[in-house]
Amino acid sequence: MRNILRSIGILWLFSMLTGCFNSSAPEEVVLVDRKEEVPMVVSEQIHELLSYMSNRDGYLKDSVLLSEHLLMQQFYERNGYHPIWSEGDQWKPAGDSLFVAISQAKSYGLFPSDYHHTQLLEIRNKIILDAMSRKNAALWARADLLLTDACWKMAHHLKYGHLNRDSITIRKDSVFTEEEKLNLLGSLHRSGQVQTMLTRLEPKHKGYQDLKKALAVFLKKANFQPVEQIQYPATDSMAFVQVVAKKLKSMGFLDSSWVAGDDSLVYAKAVKQFQASKGIVTTGFVAQLTVASLNTTDWDYFTTIALNLDRYRQLPDTMPETYVWVNLPAYQLEVMDYDTVALQSKIVVGTPKTPTPVLNSSITNFITYPQWTVPYSIIFKEMLPKIRKDIQYLAKENLMVVDRYDSVIAPETIDWNKVTKNSFPYLLRQRQGDDNSLGVMKFNFRNKYSVYLHDTNARGLFSRDNRALSHGCVRVQKWEDLSHFLVRNNEIRYHRDTIRALILRQEKKTISDFPQVPIYIRYITAAGVDGEIRFFPDIYEEDKHLKERYFASKLNNP
Repeated sequence: MRNILRSIGILWLFSMLTGCFNSSAPEEVVLVDRKEEVPMVVSEQIHELLSYMSNRDGYLKDSVLLSEHLLMQQFYERNGYHPIWSEGDQWKPAGDSLFVAISQAKSYGLFPSDYHHTQLLEIRNKIILDAMSRKNAALWARADLLLTDACWKMAHHLKYGHLNRDSITIRKDSVFTEEEKLNLLGSLHRSGQVQTMLTRLEPKHKGYQDLKKALAVFLKKANFQPVEQIQYPATDSMAFVQVVAKKLKSMGFLDSSWVAGDDSLVYAKAVKQFQASKGIVTTGFVAQLTVASLNTTDWDYFTTIALNLDRYRQLPDTMPETYVWVNLPAYQLEVMDYDTVALQSKIVVGTPKTPTPVLNSSITNFITYPQWTVPYSIIFKEMLPKIRKDIQYLAKENLMVVDRYDSVIAPETIDWNKVTKNSFPYLLRQRQGDDNSLGVMKFNFRNKYSVYLHDTNARGLFSRDNRALSHGCVRVQKWEDLSHFLVRNNEIRYHRDTIRALILRQEKKTISDFPQVPIYIRYITAAGVDGEIRFFPDIYEEDKHLKERYFASKLNNP
């Protein structure tokens, strides 16, 4: 008896499991001869498909995942399982508009493959070209669910992008709520205004809009086919020049009539123009970095543009009226005031080993003739070996040793060979003055990295193309103009001549009686400038890592 009951239990469990995992798939062809009956049968097919997916965690028969299948079930149930994107045996205008938007997703910096483009294109071709397929209610039902899933996913990517929220993201919202998704779909069902909805979701920031406009120009010229790779180093210099020239001609940098042996200055000028367009030092000589850029495909460039559009989507919908914008890869600081660039300055940023962090803060004060307290990381990595070798290094660098009570200690009284990270009860401070590494002005903002904006005693570095040269702080070429902007509304007390007089007197003074100005330090490697894309070097390889994490599956899927 016990064995019989056990057998019955096993059979019951087996039947339950097979019922869950091997439920019969809905028919792929359900023909309806009478046109007026198509909507009713499509509704039945939608109901059946949703029930089928609920037992398969959202997967259709063709292994396409509809991640929001539970919410989809809720919406269609409220709507009587009626189709949203078609009516009878034809597409609604909203269905056509959404499919066009999916097909042109690259114009938004998005990827058509994220929105079931291949499957939808196949279905649409069948329905448009084949009269028998237009009678197939199963095909219409499948298309409706795919379009609904694509609509939600595309809306999410347009508003928030692909990237995860992080510690510097300043959006209070991060994902669409279920209520927002249902309201969005309901609104589209009533109005059919797909393009209006998509535009409303996009960021309004000038940087985003400029980049998107330039993307349209880029896409008209883009060729997403594989390109011939240039080998470097080359064994045949003349053949190398010919291959490079061919590539430059195809990109419009070199006249098609130029041949190897012609005016070398014309060739060098074309190389410089290409290098400038990619943020490479403009030498006119083709070396490893230039070859790597020449070997970069248009698809690689597109993913870079898409990544940077996503970075803008991480910003809040509304920025402050006035703020400081620091773009690390561009080596540039801008002060934005009521959508106008009030100030633009070259900057020097951290090296790849000591990168400047991406952050949000507010400038609270600035100091004339500041004193630099050397971070311990710099003391032990760079200075201590030099001090042990020659104690006069401290005097040459205008450095003094102080204890925890701020008393100056004679360097000769310290056994520098015995001090370590765990036993160093001192600070190294650089005396204020023109030789100070901070220059004559420092701008403070709260952050956990102990970085700030400042002048520098090495102002010649601003003439370099590659300015990733600091220990992490941001050196500002137009530091004086920045200080005047901060106190612009208090000209009586802080006239230009007043601040200049402080500097001439070499007087240390902290100025803080001005409204705090938000500062955003960001990492943007592609920008729209005069309708063209300008790329900046991936100095910290952030693009490389993010592409591998978020876009790897799309690299060969344009």
